[in-house]
Amino acid sequence: MKSIKSLLALTLTTLALAISAQGADLVNISGASNIAVGGYDTVAFFTDHKPVNGDPGISATFQGATYIFSSQENKNLFLADPVKYTPQCGGFCAFGVSVGALFPVDITTWQIRGGKLYLNLNQSILKKFNADFAANVAKADKNWPGLVEKNGK
Repeated sequence: MKSIKSLLALTLTTLALAISAQGADLVNISGASNIAVGGYDTVAFFTDHKPVNGDPGISATFQGATYIFSSQENKNLFLADPVKYTPQCGGFCAFGVSVGALFPVDITTWQIRGGKLYLNLNQSILKKFNADFAANVAKADKNWPGLVEKNGK
């Protein structure tokens, strides 16, 4: 009985790590360059409270994507806690993920809620997403692992 429990625990741990690794390979990137968030500095959304273009000379890689920053200071903040500064849903439209789809994003739809960065397809979709924010985030969180499994590398 003890060995069955150990085997089950090992299997579940391996499965969790596999899902985690796949999640590392599903980020909304620009073509072959692997640049995330259209080259915008993800830290700037938190520090400058607006979209700021990154400098291609200041970059870091996380989860298979290249993030570009407007300053070395922002890059350092990112490197200290990349999960804090990466957008939810791999940088795909959060509302799209809530309905089980991967949509591109319009940077003007950005918002930080609960210390997390969310992006959406357009202003109309942003309004739908925000109409029931908590429920839509819960749906997106539920759908994300399946989308990663289906679409991850």
